[in-house]
Amino acid sequence: MKTITILIPAYNEEAVIDKMYKKLDAVCRELSQYSFEFLFVNDGSKDRTMDYIKEFKRRDSRVQYVDLSRNFGKETAMLAGFDYAKGDAVIIIDADLQQPPETFAEMIHWWEEGYDDVYAVRIEREGETWFKKWTSNTYYTLLQKVAKVKVYPQAGDFRLLDKKCIVALRQLREHERYTKGMYGWIGFKKKEISYIAEPRAAGETKWKLSALLNLALNGITSYSTMPLRIWSIIGFIISMFAFIYMAVEIIRTALFGAEVAGYPSLIAGILFLGGIQLISLGIIGEYLGRVFVETKERPVYFIQEYSEKENEQKNQIQDEWKKEMDLKHDEN
Repeated sequence: MKTITILIPAYNEEAVIDKMYKKLDAVCRELSQYSFEFLFVNDGSKDRTMDYIKEFKRRDSRVQYVDLSRNFGKETAMLAGFDYAKGDAVIIIDADLQQPPETFAEMIHWWEEGYDDVYAVRIEREGETWFKKWTSNTYYTLLQKVAKVKVYPQAGDFRLLDKKCIVALRQLREHERYTKGMYGWIGFKKKEISYIAEPRAAGETKWKLSALLNLALNGITSYSTMPLRIWSIIGFIISMFAFIYMAVEIIRTALFGAEVAGYPSLIAGILFLGGIQLISLGIIGEYLGRVFVETKERPVYFIQEYSEKENEQKNQIQDEWKKEMDLKHDEN
């Protein structure tokens, strides 16, 4: 019997986590030909999310959990889930029930047909404003133009990944993560399905404007050096105009003499060029900052508690005891 890991990153989801577990339990019971592991990754929640997960674990042997030492963000929480997932395939789903678990059966069907990455695309977003939809579409259009790898618009983390994809993603250990780009970068055989995103079952979204902007910036800077190239071209064009203007001024001064007029235009030019330089330095700084973080080679995350740690310790003690008995046997 094949095992499928359901990976659920969670941060302050006490209002909805119980509903999520019950929905997973109901859906997976209908897929009785497979064995399931419910892997919750608690991303440093400050509410009672972890208490609920431990209660699930007490009642259900399918439940496992990884409790991170602090809030590292969803991207890092998913990496922790990849590291500890034991299934032949992994289905990633948010804890807020906006993504329907009823889609699991279709994902598994295409996985059995030979696809390694079955990703779900939102065809409709209930409860979202037109502005958020427009900014999302605009961002993905821009990202696809500057990125060297294919980016799948409206395809988030809700997907089924074969174990070979999980093994590949485990090897990508950068801190400033943009997993949606990594799915395309690793390749493998992909299949698209669709779903309707529902409003949150309870609680509030954790994606604030600052977090979304940071994720968008990571997406652009992680997979393309196009911003650096654009500002190099802009700098070259401005320099050309500056040299032409300087030549015109030199010729005009030689022919007609110097003029005192032009102070406003001089200040405007200085401010314009100064602004261009600050913007370009900021972009260079974003890339340099990421290089600085990566060169420290710090671990991507730390774990507060792991549900199978006690079992691992017991197995380690048993292995040491067996080795000791084998040595005594060899001596005799």
